[in-house]
Amino acid sequence: MMNINSFYPVIMTEDVAESKAFWIAHFPFEVVFDAGWYVSLKANQQVPFELALLDSVHPTVPEEFRGKFNGGLLLNIEVEDVDAEYERMHKIGLPIHLPIRSEEFGQRHFITSDPNGVLIDVIKVTPPSAEYASHYDEETLRTMGANPSAKK
Repeated sequence: MMNINSFYPVIMTEDVAESKAFWIAHFPFEVVFDAGWYVSLKANQQVPFELALLDSVHPTVPEEFRGKFNGGLLLNIEVEDVDAEYERMHKIGLPIHLPIRSEEFGQRHFITSDPNGVLIDVIKVTPPSAEYASHYDEETLRTMGANPSAKK
């Protein structure tokens, strides 16, 4: 069995500097490594999250995968106060692709994007409806603030 020491997304981008500036300006990341073509970012908090940026035409990218990002990636970022983050990001003019809303499956969220077209789903976990509670295991329901006995 594989033992995973770390797991983090790497966004391939045509403009590493622009992507770095975006993630540092709008999220709590700081640079821990910067070679120009590759930047490693870390959110130094109780749980340290990592994100990396890679020049999409760098020789370390297999040739058939080099070039412009073609979509298909959505990053979930869970926060304490999603309404405050929505107001902040909306006020500074970030694109809002999905306005803030509450979902029966256990989220209050909105979706923005980075300069590469990577979707960013900013989420506050909420208790799910009784219908959706049945889809979760009991421990997850407890962490969501739901009553596990609501599960049928």
